[in-house]
Amino acid sequence: RREKLEQKLKDIFKQIYNDVTTNGKKQALQKRYNDPKGDFFQLREDWWALNRKDVWKAITCNAQGNTYFHATCNISSDNEKNTIRTSSHCRCKGDQVPTYLDYVPQYL
Repeated sequence: RREKLEQKLKDIFKQIYNDVTTNGKKQALQKRYNDPKGDFFQLREDWWALNRKDVWKAITCNAQGNTYFHATCNISSDNEKNTIRTSSHCRCKGDQVPTYLDYVPQYL
């Protein structure tokens, strides 16, 4: 199943690569994202950096109190670390993801 998922991700990011390299910045994007093996790791990394908040919102905002996700966020003020409760396990203040790690999706 892992191999099947990885192949599907390669197919998806190949399509994204084809789409982004057909616009006006074609040469710069081809240079940045070209991957002879077809893994498109740089494209995946950039995509995740740009879409992380939206993916997190889509997955967690309707989790209905699912405790799989951390219920608190760390905040710092005056060099003191404090924790605050998240609103329905959705987001911390400032729209930050309420976790130290990106649980979802790990294989992008």
